Parts: sequence; C-alpha cells; structure tokens
Amino acid sequence: MVPGFSRSISLPLSPSRKNPSHVRTASLPCGSHPLVSHLEDEIRAVRSWLYRPDPDLGSTAWIQAGIYRIQLLHAALDELLNLPQAQDPLRGAATGERLLDGFLRLADAYGSFRSAAVALKQYSSEAQAAIRRRDAARLASAVRSVRRSEKELAKLTSTIRSAPRCSAEAEIAGIVSEVIGATAAASAAVFIAVVEISSAARASCGVRKMDLLFEFKKKASKEEKEMAALEKLEELDGCIGSLESGSERVFRSLVNIRVSLLNILTPSL
Repeated sequence: MVPGFSRSISLPLSPSRKNPSHVRTASLPCGSHPLVSHLEDEIRAVRSWLYRPDPDLGSTAWIQAGIYRIQLLHAALDELLNLPQAQDPLRGAATGERLLDGFLRLADAYGSFRSAAVALKQYSSEAQAAIRRRDAARLASAVRSVRRSEKELAKLTSTIRSAPRCSAEAEIAGIVSEVIGATAAASAAVFIAVVEISSAARASCGVRKMDLLFEFKKKASKEEKEMAALEKLEELDGCIGSLESGSERVFRSLVNIRVSLLNILTPSL
C-alpha cells in the first residue's frame, strides 16, 4: 500500500496561477499550491512503481520505467524550487546542509553507477566474444570482471540507501527530503535489478559449465547452450544500453537540483 503524506503544504498561489475566487482573499491561506500537489503526486508515483506488484518486476522495461519516474520526480521538484514562495521557507530551514548532502550523495552514486555500468557492458562483450571463440581462459577472465562490477553495484545500493534525509520542521524542507528518500529507494531498486540481470547472465556462462560445453560431442546441444548464454549476455547489454541516457539525465538533474538548493540556501549558510 502506498504511504500517504503526513503534511499538507500551503503556499500562496503566484499571480499567474490564482483562481478568480481567491482574488479578494489573497491574504488568507488557500489550498496546497498546484506545484506542491504535483510534486506529491510524483512522489506517490515513484513509490507506486516501487511497491506495486508488476509481472515485469526486475525486467529491463521495469527498470526503464523506474528511471523515467525518477526523472519526472526531479522535474517536478525543479519546478517547485523556482517558485519564490518555496524558496523563502527553505532559506530559514535548519536542515539545509543535510538536504545538500543528500543530493550530493545521490549524484555521486549515479556517477559511480554510470562508470560501473559501462565497465559491465564491456566485460559482457568480452564474455560473448570468448563464447563465440570457445576460449575458456578468456571467458573465465571476463566472468571474474563481471562479478567485480556486480559487487561495485551492490555497494552503491547500500551507499544510496544511506543518503542523508531529515525530519524537517519546515514543510518545504520536509517535502524536499521526501524526494531524496523516494529517489534513494527507487534508485537502489534499479541498481539491484541490474545486478540480478547480470548475475543471471554470468550464471549462464559459468566457467565450469562452459569448460564442459566446449568438450561436448553433440553439436546441437553445445550450440543450444552457447546461444542461451549469448542471449542472457545480450539481454544484459540491452539493459545497460537502455539505461545510459536515462541515468545520465538523472545524474544531471541531481546536480542541477543541488545547485539550485545551494543558490537558495547560500545566504543562510
């Protein structure tokens, strides 16, 4: 079940967004600002993607959907941070440093993820070449490299889950912290899903199995096993390839959000 929000954030509507019914009562509190409501919706959408049962759970399509949801979440936050009514409360928040640290941790994790994913794709290509050439020694080396990359990605999962968040007394700071939490949880799920796809590919071309494979006398059986291993590795390549541009956009959005926050908070830091 997707958790709800414990707060209701009210901001004055900007002139361009005011409802005519509020024109003569502009000094009175009105409902949640549309941009706040939109951001809350995007947080819920990320959590829904994360927790809703899905027949494609862990697939490349599911991973792509998660990255896309993170992008939409960051776009909504960026739009809110451009609103003067949101900037003013943030300047007075005591949790500014923790928010900055949270986005820095997330950006660093995505930078490392992109590097590890590129390396993993390279090792996958080497494994495919080794299978086609039936080179057991080269395959063993590639499989070990794939395993190392998986360990790096698994460590990143732990790192990103520990991104600093805060229990903010300021409502706007609180919803920014919610974005950090939702991004961390969804990103960890994406990283783990990539590791699982890689592990399945690596298992399909385990060195001992392929040593025996190269010695099989039955050509049909040998070719079937080779094709199965190659298909798993190609699936891994496709997964990483589909994430390259998306993870780059997430990385850039994290950097841009941190810069925006830094510009807002600088006077009070």
